[in-house]
Amino acid sequence: MRLSNILHLGIKEIRGLLRDTTLVVLIVYSFTLAVYVQTRAMPETLNRASIAIVDEDRSPLSSRIVTAFYPPYFAPPRLIGAAEMDRRMDSGLDTFALDIPPNFQRDLLAGRKPTIQLNIDATRMTQAFSGSGYIQSIVGSEIAEFSQRYRSATVLPVELVLRSRFNPELNKGWFGAIMNVVLSITMLSIVLTGAALIREREHGTIEHLLAMPVTPFEIMTSKVWSMGLVVLVASAFSLIVVVQGLLAVPIQGSVALFLLGAALLLFATTSLGIFLASVAGSMPQFGLLLMMVLLPLQMLSGGMTPRESMPEIVQTIMLAAPNTHFVMLAQAVLYRGAGLDVVWPQLLALIAIGCALFFVSLQRFRLFLR
Repeated sequence: MRLSNILHLGIKEIRGLLRDTTLVVLIVYSFTLAVYVQTRAMPETLNRASIAIVDEDRSPLSSRIVTAFYPPYFAPPRLIGAAEMDRRMDSGLDTFALDIPPNFQRDLLAGRKPTIQLNIDATRMTQAFSGSGYIQSIVGSEIAEFSQRYRSATVLPVELVLRSRFNPELNKGWFGAIMNVVLSITMLSIVLTGAALIREREHGTIEHLLAMPVTPFEIMTSKVWSMGLVVLVASAFSLIVVVQGLLAVPIQGSVALFLLGAALLLFATTSLGIFLASVAGSMPQFGLLLMMVLLPLQMLSGGMTPRESMPEIVQTIMLAAPNTHFVMLAQAVLYRGAGLDVVWPQLLALIAIGCALFFVSLQRFRLFLR
């Protein structure tokens, strides 16, 4: 093995990547606009949801209900007529439509238990689910305070003091921003290394490499370090400029420790990309294999849903996936400010999984070159 061969072959890979406009645009988009937009528009977050109110009562109570909806959860309510309600919801203009019937306040004071109709556009699934709960709570609170003639807090025999650590605002965007970066690292590292190898085959340059005094180990290692370096630089830029800068997400721990874990993850995932590309015969086949591998890695690693909510057998199987350990590391370091004394098991797991994937991929790569 000659380090100079690995260095020059890696530089060749970077130059080839820079000439591929499509992949360059994909890298820039994945670590900038995609992270920003997905964080700002997280479907789980109720943000300025559109609501229309049909106020057929025109009473002090109905006015209180109308003014109880305000940003950031809801957009300012639009007062409409009963004839407009169905048409606007059919057109997708309103997510929620609240119909306050005539004589609502009078019937309430008379003890007749009147009803309010809430129409929900259930095609906006997550907002419909969380928003309906918000609306029921707001309307119920306003009606209770109006019936009691005063506003008061419920007095409990025991005082429960809540302390939200690591995310005091309970802002889901803080969680989503970091996880979007992690998902981009996993996806791009596999895509770039796989595309680099398939590009060699399609352009016929793999035969040129075989005619040179280089070994399969040198060829594979050059692709691993070059593509890994590109993704590592892009992820550092995204974390510092997009996440910390544009999205204003506070980072509690060491960015250097996070990047160390990212480098170990890239060692594993780039090796996995080489393995998939050596199995696939063409770029379409590589794309199909990528979907079969990438979706479970992203869905079951704990980045989208907590691992604790998954069946135990799935949790055990996913311990063999490198990004499972990286998600644990990223959350511990960037959210909770953990140090090396806390995340060293994840670092060791990434090293072990990376070495195993590299060895298996190297054996497959040697067969690929024959």
